[in-house]
Amino acid sequence: MAPTPAAVTRAAIALGSNIGDSASILKDALKALDQHPQVSLVRHSSWYRTVPVGPAQDDFLNGCALLETDLAADALLELLLSTEQDFGRVRLEHWGPRSLDLDLILYGDQVISSDRLQVPHPRLAERSFVLTPLAEIAPEWIEPTSGKTISELASQLGEDGILQRIT
Repeated sequence: MAPTPAAVTRAAIALGSNIGDSASILKDALKALDQHPQVSLVRHSSWYRTVPVGPAQDDFLNGCALLETDLAADALLELLLSTEQDFGRVRLEHWGPRSLDLDLILYGDQVISSDRLQVPHPRLAERSFVLTPLAEIAPEWIEPTSGKTISELASQLGEDGILQRIT
């Protein structure tokens, strides 16, 4: 008897970069994730030049992507972290500059709280640099803790910190 395939889950990730050729890094990171046998890139947002959060540093290029995967949430997180490392991510300073930042924002309609993973991302509703691009590609996705759509959350927050949309 063949094993039952794992359920495919839609996940939303946020991407950011402010070191190096950020546009190329973000595009190449999406390509690398899409080449994983258990991950499929569904679509990605435009890129947005944004004001950094944290210490003084260069502006970020941010965006979001929708993935389909049969990886469990913690395994997807591990893939995101290893992809960051593959692109030269070094964690020296909290919220400091980085070549690549990948955050798991939503994983289906699940609420996950562990030492390593919080889903939905705990600061999702405070970050226009995540909500604006996510609303572009998944406006009707319901954030499970608030019960509001991504579009509603983005409208409530506005676009503070978004400097430019790059298509």
